[in-house]
Amino acid sequence: MRTAPEGARIGAPSLEIPADGRDSHALLKDILHWLDEAKAEKLVAIDLKGKSSIGDFMVIATGNSDRHVGAIADQVRRKLKESGVDHVRVEGTETCDWVLVDIGDIIVHVFRAEVRDFYNLEKMWSAERPADQTAH
Repeated sequence: MRTAPEGARIGAPSLEIPADGRDSHALLKDILHWLDEAKAEKLVAIDLKGKSSIGDFMVIATGNSDRHVGAIADQVRRKLKESGVDHVRVEGTETCDWVLVDIGDIIVHVFRAEVRDFYNLEKMWSAERPADQTAH
């Protein structure tokens, strides 16, 4: 088991507590562990605080086939349910090219490698937010 996934960008704990009573940072740690257990590859966690109101963190992972992508997403969903997180939405299981697991404060994207390369979410969401421009 890895202690810190390669490329992970994890920020300070969130002050908002999800409905299950855990802060989003603790839940993020569990999700990264479950992804690692499911043999997901190239795990990246992106801190969204200050960049977007869609959530606190975005996690991106790769599976080596459509079956693997589906199995990874299913394991994360199942582990969340076992942990008492019941507000989980899953989309993309029809084709399993890209499965999204939305927990509210954390959004998990599981891709096949080619699809991940095409959409390149890391580049879009890892960039620093531009500073506010002042009027002259």
